[in-house]
Amino acid sequence: MASGLASALDDSCALLFGNHPFSVIDGILTLLNLLTAVVVYALMGLSPAIPKRIVLPLLAFMALSLLSSPLAAIFYYPWILQYDLIVSCAAVIFGLALICRLQGGWKIHWPVVADRCLGNGAFSWSRFLLFVLLNLFVLLPMVAVYLGGCASLAVNRFTDGFMSLRPTGIIVQARKYSRDDGKTVLLFPMSHIADADFYRNVTRTIGTNSVALLEGVTDTNNLLTHGISYRRAANFLHLAEQHDSFGTNGLKAFRADVDVSSFSSNTIALLNVVSLLHSEGLNANTLSRLAECSPSPADQEQLLEDLLLKRNQHVLGELHARLPDANNFVIPWGAAHMAGLAREIQKAGFHLVETHDFIAIRFGHQRK
Repeated sequence: MASGLASALDDSCALLFGNHPFSVIDGILTLLNLLTAVVVYALMGLSPAIPKRIVLPLLAFMALSLLSSPLAAIFYYPWILQYDLIVSCAAVIFGLALICRLQGGWKIHWPVVADRCLGNGAFSWSRFLLFVLLNLFVLLPMVAVYLGGCASLAVNRFTDGFMSLRPTGIIVQARKYSRDDGKTVLLFPMSHIADADFYRNVTRTIGTNSVALLEGVTDTNNLLTHGISYRRAANFLHLAEQHDSFGTNGLKAFRADVDVSSFSSNTIALLNVVSLLHSEGLNANTLSRLAECSPSPADQEQLLEDLLLKRNQHVLGELHARLPDANNFVIPWGAAHMAGLAREIQKAGFHLVETHDFIAIRFGHQRK
């Protein structure tokens, strides 16, 4: 109830005033709530005294709330705060209803759960083993499959199919668009870290008669305190970094991205937190900075505007400016940009003529 109330207050302030004054309290109570739930659930397999008819409905409510959140974020992301507010209010109402049922009315007595509600009986090895087996071989695999399905659905939906998550690995789909005047544009989704073979395949696929409009934000005024590097993540995952492994194979290449100075001050501040995390990893300093970072809905919209929409507009402007000078263009940018770029170039008269899938990261195989 306390966790639900803090979350409801925080969401309400975010919706009404655009800030999160209770985010720290909400985070602490949510963490304590989850830890308590895990401990109590584990004790159910050990102690018959745990009142299952009381605890199981609570745990089921929490589990359903958590497991439904990914689907809500995938299909109703613009209304995720409203969804969270509804779930938080439902948690408070559910807790009040359960207490009233246990107390036989609105008057609260201590203890909340009376001795008569507790289970009885002795510890049973057979019951304990059944509990362990049920969790290891039924519940955990079901949750893993569900979360994997949600992740695959999210990747496919938010990239409009330009990237997909499969059991074999992460797949990107290059799409070639053509116009009646013979001009072609190849949209090639890129990953900042991937198998080295992926970057070699990209280089071989792009024809030398193409003009490449390259991604890469510049920082002429040194506004990013640590720069943006994916080397730490690449080394940890035994992958290659795009900056080191992707070459333009002798074709004409132009940087078609914006400068950091075109971003808002809030976006630059968030990028500095991210760059700090990339450069130092998780430690007391970075965790403290992350805890202090609670962007408002307006800040999040501005972040999307700066990192995605503004950059898409810039590369599209570069494309249209250079169209009279060449026939074949390739835009090897991040997969998140592809859906918006595809919509805009189709408005300019281009139509899809060819697709080709590439494995960016292969699961379960030794990487070269």
